[in-house]
Amino acid sequence: MTANVYKTTAAKLAHENLRIPGPVPLPDDILEAVGTQMMNHRGPEYADMLARMTVDLKTVFMTKGDAYFITSSGTGAMETAIVNTLSPGDKVLSLTIGFFGDRFADIAKAYGAQVESMSFPYGKPVDPDALGKKLRESKGVKAVILTHNESSTGVSNPLQAIAHAVHANSDALVLVDAVSSAAAMPIAVDAWGLDVVATAAQKAWIAPPGIAMVTFSQKAWKAQETAKMPRYYFDIVQYRDYLKIGQPPFTPCLPAMYALEISLRRIVEEGIENVFARHHAIADRTRNGALKLGLSLFPDRQFASDTVTAIRLPEGLDGKALVAKVRKDSGIVIGGGQGPMTGKIVRIGHMGWVEPAHVDAALDAVGKAINGMRP
Repeated sequence: MTANVYKTTAAKLAHENLRIPGPVPLPDDILEAVGTQMMNHRGPEYADMLARMTVDLKTVFMTKGDAYFITSSGTGAMETAIVNTLSPGDKVLSLTIGFFGDRFADIAKAYGAQVESMSFPYGKPVDPDALGKKLRESKGVKAVILTHNESSTGVSNPLQAIAHAVHANSDALVLVDAVSSAAAMPIAVDAWGLDVVATAAQKAWIAPPGIAMVTFSQKAWKAQETAKMPRYYFDIVQYRDYLKIGQPPFTPCLPAMYALEISLRRIVEEGIENVFARHHAIADRTRNGALKLGLSLFPDRQFASDTVTAIRLPEGLDGKALVAKVRKDSGIVIGGGQGPMTGKIVRIGHMGWVEPAHVDAALDAVGKAINGMRP
């Protein structure tokens, strides 16, 4: 396992007990950056910071294309992807394997897209072969939208294979929700032909909530020229034009930007391949720990996420009650199931800054809580 470069002077686990799929705990030096004095976001200091951050963001995404910072949640980045590339009535194929895939489809529907959902069972990924067949049968699809890492079920979609299936069988755009995967799992924007990738700072990027990021390909820019969906705050043209003068179009969340600058630089200096390896190692540790407790993983292990582990609960055990008991007994906060998985699974987040002791403590707390709930 690659050495974890995210250190804190506060060694007590009580201060690092947030084991949900985001927001993530922050190490001390990044917390200190959040408290830094404000600056003029129309001044040269901000311009210099924005330029550095943009270069680093492109490095992590493996792109020579465009990338932007938006003060919003990850959902805002997903909305940015939709409204800047599509028009009302456009045919959109939504690939959904869970709660957040459904959300992406809902955004497209809200703006008038003609959305057809291709759903796969919870706990399973998208089947690229089935997708290719669907695209051959469904002519005129303008965009395929999907969630890379479905944190509601702990499943990682085979993004590269999905993008290949789209390109081989259509001329559709590939719009990706990578909120819970980017900066932890490989996303080769240029090599895989991803047109817009949306993510957010409070996940594996190790920063507070408040900043979203998007990449934008040349094909996406071509689509933008004819896109008719209404937009103002999320108008990508404003972000492009203001970046040229080293400014954001609107007031940014400066504390989150300060923290994100440090995290971005640290990711680049560690090396993105090392970052991916570190996340995979801590994910394996979590999965193995769950199995040692006699529990089973919800998804097939080959498709299990490297940022959040979903654990299937024994028959008759209430997941909501388990989450509450873990928090009461240990102070550790884990995630429960969402949507139809409510009460059936629990989720342990391990993205960003995570020490082995963090996941070990969470698993120990889960095991003790389950034993305490058994008749």
